[in-house]
Amino acid sequence: MGKPIGVIDSGVGGLTVARELMRQLPKEKFIYLGDTLRCPYGPRPKDQVKEFTWQMVHYLMRRDIKMLIIACNTATAYTLNELQSVLPIPVIGVIEPGARAAIKSSRNKRIGVIGTEGTIKSQAYPEALKAIDHSMRVNGLACPPFVPMVENGILEGPEAEEIVSSTLLPLKEMNHIDTLILGCTHYPLIKDLVQKEMGSHINVISSGEETASETSLILAYHNVLEQGDSTPVHEFYTTGDMEKFRLVANRWFEEPIQVLKLIELEQFEKTAK
Repeated sequence: MGKPIGVIDSGVGGLTVARELMRQLPKEKFIYLGDTLRCPYGPRPKDQVKEFTWQMVHYLMRRDIKMLIIACNTATAYTLNELQSVLPIPVIGVIEPGARAAIKSSRNKRIGVIGTEGTIKSQAYPEALKAIDHSMRVNGLACPPFVPMVENGILEGPEAEEIVSSTLLPLKEMNHIDTLILGCTHYPLIKDLVQKEMGSHINVISSGEETASETSLILAYHNVLEQGDSTPVHEFYTTGDMEKFRLVANRWFEEPIQVLKLIELEQFEKTAK
């Protein structure tokens, strides 16, 4: 077995990307690190998000990873360019793949984006979309309640439906969009609720599939695709509550996964206070 691929996120949301990566790249070993102790990243200052992201990166770099995937939209918006310029391995985020998937899907070039405060404020999606096609019209909406809801395992039922309905109301009034980007990797865990609220005429897009495809292309380009026959044993780490993480992870993967506590937890706890 060759070197593993690192995946980082602010919590459990990046598991939506990890699952797609594992589906498309079944020979690759993945090490997933979710910073659930300090989730959500969306409301945090840019410098703090960068600091936390770098801590996760340093941890995974000590594991001798061959590629890094930032499965967090806020961290992607704030750190991708810096990480790509500094690290000696390929680094990709989830924003550009998500933008490409949305452009493929849209018929009228009117796209909505929902995400954390940080992602929406960064204007990363409008910039990515317009860099590909400057005629795109983009409406963004920050959805602060969604990440805490998902992290707490509230993925269905009346409470979840009410939160989704009230949060998306401003976007529903912009009735010209035909495509909606789930601009946070937590959101695919409530995709069915979002789809129901927005209506079947809206294409709801998540970046996992496109991100996995891009990962495969980059690994092939660098000639580091895993060629072995052995079955990889993936590793999942969380900085926070293991049981909450395991509950959401097992529901998303539909099979038990082993969640390992982060070894340097003390470092994360000190910076969280």
